[in-house]
Amino acid sequence: MAMNFRKARPEEPEINLIPFIDVLLVVLIFLMLSTTYSKFTELQVNLPSADADKARDHNREVIVAVAADGRYAVNGRAVDGRSVELLTIELGKAAGGPGDTPIIVSADATAAYQSVVNVMDAARRAGLPRLTFAAQRSTPEAGR
Repeated sequence: MAMNFRKARPEEPEINLIPFIDVLLVVLIFLMLSTTYSKFTELQVNLPSADADKARDHNREVIVAVAADGRYAVNGRAVDGRSVELLTIELGKAAGGPGDTPIIVSADATAAYQSVVNVMDAARRAGLPRLTFAAQRSTPEAGR
């Protein structure tokens, strides 16, 4: 009986790339999703202050004040109630009817967003398309 004394050849190691590709695809999908949502977390809204220059004066302008609790005042006169219909009537009276009269919305920083939207809706209903928002000038100390 003859024995085989030849050296066994070592087998070449084989690398399977399929699991590696699967892991890379999962990491790629994770990175794509996380960068998409990071745009929303970077958004910081601070509406009540601005560094813009003073707007030019207009002969006729209607100033609508919005209090923190949602009450309205048109040119310093309080509006009875908080409905859009009453505000539309008051804006129409103050502006003298539909036209090019600018509406300046001076809302409290803590006023509900819905209250400001109601002013915008009332101005549209009254035929007053020119709206601007008043803001106080920010000071260097406020940003610290």
